[in-house]
Amino acid sequence: MLAAGVGARLGAGAEAPPKALLEFGGKSLLRRHLDILRAAGVSELALVLGYRADMIEREIAACGANDFVRPTLNPDYRNGSIVSLWAVRDELRRGGDVLLMDADVLYDPRIMARLVATRHANCFLMDRDFEPGDEPVKLCIRDGRIVDFEKQVEHVHDYAGESVGFFRFGETVCRALADTLDSSVAAGRTKDMYERAIRDVLLAAPPDRFGFEDITGLPWIEIDFPEDVERARREILPLIEEPAA
Repeated sequence: MLAAGVGARLGAGAEAPPKALLEFGGKSLLRRHLDILRAAGVSELALVLGYRADMIEREIAACGANDFVRPTLNPDYRNGSIVSLWAVRDELRRGGDVLLMDADVLYDPRIMARLVATRHANCFLMDRDFEPGDEPVKLCIRDGRIVDFEKQVEHVHDYAGESVGFFRFGETVCRALADTLDSSVAAGRTKDMYERAIRDVLLAAPPDRFGFEDITGLPWIEIDFPEDVERARREILPLIEEPAA
């Protein structure tokens, strides 16, 4: 889980807490993540910290999760998020399946359950109900297969959806991703977002290596701007606390 960023687009000032500590319904995003991951059977969480790492470490302790969370510090957290993922490259090389996720997402637990239970060894999550534009990272599908993963897509496709920012990768892809991160950082691409490295691996792989789960209709929101915080509290949280039958 990547939780190192400053969250500058929230415009909350130099002393603002990390986005993972934003509270919704009296619980921080981090606490919600921990509850959902434990309920889904996840055994441990490698958490990348940077900005105000001390605050997040206190929240981990307050959640009684010191035995569940293994923090890793990214001192270069003001660079692109690719550096945060590179900070846990050894985790990607440990072997076995890995869930990769952003920390700044408020979401229905059924989304994580869908990712854990997927039949795909390497899986993206996508929501087809999204606002067009350059901000969403898009997953593009043609003939039932993923052909692109980018904010500004280049491939012709049948339809697209917004990436939730949660992924499941098997051992082979994890190692390829770690190698790509090494190459990217060595080449000076430290301002990139981590999605760029995932896209490189995706486009270099056989077309059937990656699959996706369509979670359209399940509530979630990525917290980037002040209006996202308001919408999360007004619209998304009630749907999560009282999901539709």
